[in-house]
Amino acid sequence: MRFSKKTNCDTCILKCDIYSTINGDSNNHQMLNLLHAHFKKHDVICKQGTEVTHALFLVRGSAKLYVEGLNQRNIILYILKPPAYIGLLCFFDNPEYSYSVSALEDSEVCFIELSLVKKLYIENHDLLLSLNNAFGKSVSAIMKKIISLNQKQARGRFAENLIYLSAMHGSHKFQLGMTRKEIGEMIAISEENAVRLFTEFSKENIISLKGREIEILDASLLKKISEVG
Repeated sequence: MRFSKKTNCDTCILKCDIYSTINGDSNNHQMLNLLHAHFKKHDVICKQGTEVTHALFLVRGSAKLYVEGLNQRNIILYILKPPAYIGLLCFFDNPEYSYSVSALEDSEVCFIELSLVKKLYIENHDLLLSLNNAFGKSVSAIMKKIISLNQKQARGRFAENLIYLSAMHGSHKFQLGMTRKEIGEMIAISEENAVRLFTEFSKENIISLKGREIEILDASLLKKISEVG
């Protein structure tokens, strides 16, 4: 990780809700002590069990949000793409992160002091609604993950995950920016079983697999496998 002193909110490629709230308010603008960080692929952005000191906003790249389990068995809850808040679930309740986030590719993150975010959250109704909406989406994604892990078999979870990644990329053909181990961590199976399922779905002509490029050949069947579980 390295910090950039040249980047500020005015030149940022994305304008978050916090920026919109403080823009034009000289008192709050003076309080803004922004840190703009660059993370390389696999760098840890925030670590489970460490203190929450800043609100984090993903400006560029992508990241995985995951729970670190026993014996290095992690569960990836969902993927973050910009614009996205990181660590939103821990903003106001937990003094420590209850999960970790690491970069899936070279990424840029803004660090905004948590004390300022809490102040603006209380004072500004629009920001309150915006952060609550983002919080609700995070909770919804986690609830869907829990239901999937609890009620679906491995093939159903695998199919659901392929649909999720396809929707995230906006195409039936996309580059898989994750390892087989990470794919396994998204659906709570081993790396070996993830490789096996890739092979099975490829032989069944549900997907085409060329290196890291995946193409969904039979979207309707994939959806049916996901629904049946």
